[in-house]
Amino acid sequence: MKASTRRRLTRGVLYAIFVIAVLLVVFLADWTAVRTNFLDLDVARAMFPEIILTAAKNTVVYTVIAFIGGLVLGLVLALMKLSPVGPYRWVATAYVELFRGLPALLVIFGFAFAVPIAFSWRPPGGSAGAGLIALIIVSAAYIAETIRAGIQAVPAGQVEAARSLGMSPAWTMVSVVLPQAFRIVTPPLTNELVILIKDTSLLFIAGMALGDRELTTFARDAVSQQANATPLVVASLMYLIITLPLTRLVAWLERHNKRGR
Repeated sequence: MKASTRRRLTRGVLYAIFVIAVLLVVFLADWTAVRTNFLDLDVARAMFPEIILTAAKNTVVYTVIAFIGGLVLGLVLALMKLSPVGPYRWVATAYVELFRGLPALLVIFGFAFAVPIAFSWRPPGGSAGAGLIALIIVSAAYIAETIRAGIQAVPAGQVEAARSLGMSPAWTMVSVVLPQAFRIVTPPLTNELVILIKDTSLLFIAGMALGDRELTTFARDAVSQQANATPLVVASLMYLIITLPLTRLVAWLERHNKRGR
């Protein structure tokens, strides 16, 4: 059998498997039960406008705060990891390895409950504030590695040229290296932003006041009140409305960077 014939036969079998799977779903699913339990329009309408004005708004606000805080702390950690001073490198490396190795849910739980008890400390913003501090700390570990990789990807000749013009090491980093590094790491940083949007759903573990609920907590409460899974579908659609434009932006930025290189 020719290779081209074998490829066509394999492709045909894969298409057939896909069609059979779709037909099984269409004919075997209980669509009445699906509509009643997942697509109840009355339940969905009851969630508006609060799901937008409270839950979606809080999700976006929490994401922005966590991303900005993680970006600032991540930049400091990245510079510490590249420092010629050993203790700075050791501290930054230990921080990154620790918080990249711990589940974000565990860190949020710790800052919401364990840290306030151990140190008699009340975080600003209550439970939501404690959860946000944890998200900042965890995201900073990932962002630090992204920025460090971007800095090291800047050609050494750029630094040598700047130093030959009489620039100090600090000014070279600020005016020459960091602008190029951030251009390189913009796609992965945008991807980290998308991950943070979804990670705000972990804040439920800290316990949220009614006005502080994000999308997942809001949907969970609605499911309990309505005894229906439609709120989960509505919340999922809200997440997609927020995240899909950002994922398309990541893809565009990656193509743009490739053309630039």
